[in-house]
Parts: sequence; C-alpha cells; structure tokens
Amino acid sequence: MKLEALAALFSLLAAANAHEGVFGRHAAIAQKRQDTTSSVSSASSSVSSSLASSQTSQASTTSSQGATSAVSSASATSAPVAPSAPAGPPATGANGVPPLSQITSGMPAGTTYAASETFPAGSTPSFSGAPPLPTPFVFSPGNWPAQDKIPPTDSPEVQEWIKELDGVNIPDFAPTVDGSCGGDPAAAAQAEQRGWWTCGGWTGPEDITMCPEKLTWGISFDDGPGPYTQKLLDYLDTKNQQATFFVVGSRCIERPQLLIEEHMAGHEISVHTWSHHALTTMTNEEIVAELGWTRKIIKEVLGVTPTTMRAPFGDIDNRVRAISLAMGLRPIQWTRFNGFAYDTNDWKVAAGTVSPTDQMATFNSILGNATLMDNGFIVLEHDLYEQTVDLAVGYTLDAARTHNPPFKLQRIGECMNIPLTDMYLETTTNTTFPAHRDTNTSGDPNGAANQSSGARSLTSPAVSVIIAAGMAVVGGSLLL
Repeated sequence: MKLEALAALFSLLAAANAHEGVFGRHAAIAQKRQDTTSSVSSASSSVSSSLASSQTSQASTTSSQGATSAVSSASATSAPVAPSAPAGPPATGANGVPPLSQITSGMPAGTTYAASETFPAGSTPSFSGAPPLPTPFVFSPGNWPAQDKIPPTDSPEVQEWIKELDGVNIPDFAPTVDGSCGGDPAAAAQAEQRGWWTCGGWTGPEDITMCPEKLTWGISFDDGPGPYTQKLLDYLDTKNQQATFFVVGSRCIERPQLLIEEHMAGHEISVHTWSHHALTTMTNEEIVAELGWTRKIIKEVLGVTPTTMRAPFGDIDNRVRAISLAMGLRPIQWTRFNGFAYDTNDWKVAAGTVSPTDQMATFNSILGNATLMDNGFIVLEHDLYEQTVDLAVGYTLDAARTHNPPFKLQRIGECMNIPLTDMYLETTTNTTFPAHRDTNTSGDPNGAANQSSGARSLTSPAVSVIIAAGMAVVGGSLLL
C-alpha cells in the first residue's frame, strides 16, 4: 500500500475515533446552553470592559466564558460563552452533585464559585525554590489581546517572542484548512510526514502521552479556570489530590485568583493557548502569539512560566511541536492505545450529544482498557463547564480509586517522575530540555517522520522515561 493511501486510511480511523473533528465542539456546548437558559454572557469586548472595573470582585462573577471551536483565520469571531442560569434544585448525588442521569446539557445551572482563598503578594508556593506571588494582577484591556480571538502578530510582544525561533528548523508545512482530516484531505494524506496527531494519532518522541508506571492515571483538566473550577478544587483538596490544569489565557484574565489557588495547592499549570483555536490552522507567527500571551498572563499572575503545553483539540503536528519546543514548551497529549482514545467524552455530555450514562460507560471502558497496558495513562477531561466538573467530582475520579485493581492518581508531571520545580522555567533544574534547538534530525527539510523510530515507540515504559529527559523532535510515531 502506498504511503499516501495508508495515511488516508489512518485519517479515516482518526476521524471516527477522536473528537469528531474540531468543528462544533465548544461552539455546540455553548449553543446548547444558550438554548436552555435565559441570560447570555456578553461578548469578549464587553467582558474586557467589565474586567477592568471589577477585577477584584471575583465573587460577583457568575458567567462562564466558553472556549472556542476551531476557526482557521485570525479574523474569527469571539468564542461562544457559557451563560448563567437560575439555580436548580439541590444536588442529591455523591460529593454534592446531581445523580448521574440528571447531569445533562439542559440541567438547571447550579452555584458558581469564586476562589475560596485569597493569597497576598509575597505568599510562597510549597515547592522548592518557588518564587513568591507577584503583585496582584489588575486587568487593563489595552495591554492584552481580545479574548477568544487569535492575537495579532504585529505587537511588540509577539515580535520579541518570534525571535525565540531563531536558529530553529521549523518544518515548512502550510497551515491546515481547518484542523480536521476531512476538511483538508491533502494534509491528511501527509499525516505521517507531518506528524499530525489529529489524523492518525502521530506523535513526536518528545510528546508526553502516557505515564511510565502501570495503573497510574495522570489527571488533567482543560479549558479553565471557569466558574465551576473551585468546586473541583474543593473536591481535590478533600482527597489530598493534585492534577495538571491546561489553562486558556482568555480565562486566566477573568479568574486570576482561581489560577493562584490552583498553583498554591500544588497543582501543575500548563499552557493551553490564548483563544483555544486549532494550532495547525495558524501561521508560525500566530502560533507564537497564542503560546506567548498565555505564558505571559500565567507569569504575571503566578510569577512562574510553564514548561509544558497542550494543543486545543490535541491538534498538533511537527511544525507546531517545533515552535512549542523553541518557546520552551513540551507538548502533552492524552493516551491512545489499541486504537482507543482516552477521551472521557465529558464535553459531549455538556454539548448534549452523549448521555451521562453512556459517558460513564466510555470511562469504564477506558479503565478496563488501561489494565491491559504496561504503562499508565493520561485522560482528557475539562473544568470549564458544570457538567464536566460534576462528572469528575461525582463519578470518574472515584471510579478510578475504587476500581479493582485501583488506579494511582497523580499530576502528569508527577507520574512522569518530573519534579514540580521542572514544570516551570524559573525553578527547573533540567538542563537538557529542550535538548536541541534544531528539531529536524531526520535529514528531511520538511521534517518528515523518522522511519527508524518505529510505530510503537511511545508504548514502553523505557521510552516514556527517555521522553521525560526531553528529546528533540525526530518525527512522528503512531500509537496503535
């Protein structure tokens, strides 16, 4: 079979098994919420104005800004938002959440949460060498890009960050049409050469996709901080449990106190872009802007700069990898094993396309599948929407703990044996990552996949440990 035909086959498999493409994911969630509630949050320009005047009043913020669906141009409209709604009936299920059958897209909205604890400037996180918290962040609209839109690339900040790519061999791939396999057949046919995760699950050897130790779950939550993140944090605190939070820059400027609380509780903070658009659809400069502005807001609020990132929708290829690595950000995806993506589908419950009972059946399948692995695993979950938080707090996390055999739940860095200090630029002791600034070691000017890496190069514990040392990109590997 020709390489192009094989790549096309993987594309079809990925389209059926992954996120059903990048179209409609968060947009569908937000639209469903809009159809079932009477009030809608204002667009990003209005939010920016209100943030400027009410930054210190986190408790009064009750609207949820939604993460966006993938859009292929920088002129995309603002992201849909999750509106507020009248409080529903008291929760009667486990951990203060409704019974599973009642966690639906049309459920009455419950209580939103502001940060439960305020940390003054100078407070010191618990890990060794951590810098104290900086002066409290005050939002000024003129200093930041518009929320939920791809930032412009002509700002002094972005022009300075682009210099971080100097001397780095960035694969010369054109942006994809829309970040989906079906929307760009030409790019899909080159999925292996591109190392394109969306079409076929291709990865680079520096990607973190699973934990080395069997029966270990690297916990993470995407798209926050949101109006229900505090509920999740409270639950995690009762279990003395830490997780990895992939935060969106446009959400961080809304809820900086929640970001601080995550950090001070020992959770890992990682970059999830500024606007939550598909990164493969962007120019090099736009990718830099997305990552750079998110790094900047995290640094201004917490005083630290993450050394990891996750691409929205998992949409990453060797071009995006090379830029991320050049900016000191190592990609973290989620596990695929035996053709099975470790996606909880919690976002589909919020979108109204999957029932909560079917979602839990999917999650139980993940746990059963995970017992067959020689490695641990990483699962996709979200903390932006009430439904996704309720599913985690009331059901999925406890299901893993009570499973037979039980799973060990850890932060992703922790499960990879990466010290918490090394998750941030200011405190890292890792002098080998990024290992090389030239990310193309295959000899192919287009950054083609290294055939010697093997189709299963990321499925053994030994290779996962090597990945933890921070290898440079040498191409793509397909998890089967």
